[in-house]
Amino acid sequence: MNTVVTSKEAILSVCRELIITQGWEAINIRSVAAACDVSVGSIYNYFHSKFDLIAATVESVWCDIFHVPENKRDFGSFLSCVEWVFESMKKGDEKYPGFFTLHSMNFMGKEKLSGQQLMAQSWEHMQKNLYMVLLSDKNIRSGAFDEIFTPEEFVEIIFSLIISSLLRRSYDCSALLVMIRRVIY
Repeated sequence: MNTVVTSKEAILSVCRELIITQGWEAINIRSVAAACDVSVGSIYNYFHSKFDLIAATVESVWCDIFHVPENKRDFGSFLSCVEWVFESMKKGDEKYPGFFTLHSMNFMGKEKLSGQQLMAQSWEHMQKNLYMVLLSDKNIRSGAFDEIFTPEEFVEIIFSLIISSLLRRSYDCSALLVMIRRVIY
C-alpha cells in the first residue's frame, strides 16, 4: 500500500473516475483510499470528513465539466458562450451520468446548507463569466439594455434558463439562441 498521496488533485482525479465507473455511492473515505492505494489516514490528511471529500469532489466535477480550454478563452460572442455551456452540460451528463441531479443528495442534514453554499459559489462563478463575455461582445446592438433591463438582469435570466435546461436534461439550446439574437443583437 502506498501511504503517501502525491496531491489533493490526485485524490480528486480518482474520485472523478470512481463516479464515472461506479457512481456517487463509491465516494467515501474507505473506497477512495482503496482506489488510491493509500491508507484511510492519508485521505484524512487532505479531507477532514466525508463531507469535505464529497464537497471537493462536486467542485472538481463542476470544474471538469465547465473548464474553459485555452483555445476557447475568447468566445467572440455571447451566443457562442451559451452554446458552449450547453455543449459542456451535454458532455458532462454523458461523462458523469446523473451528476446534475444526484450530487445534491450527498448533502444531508446540517451539511445541506454548506452544500447549497458551494453550489451557489459555483453558479455565481459561472454567471460572472457569462457577464464578462456579454460585456465583451461588440455585436450587441446599441440600446439593447437600459436601467431596468440591465446586462446583469439579462445574464441572470439566461442563467436561470440554463439551470432549468440542466435539471431537465434538455441540451438543445437552439430556441434560446434565437431568443438571445432577437433580444440583444
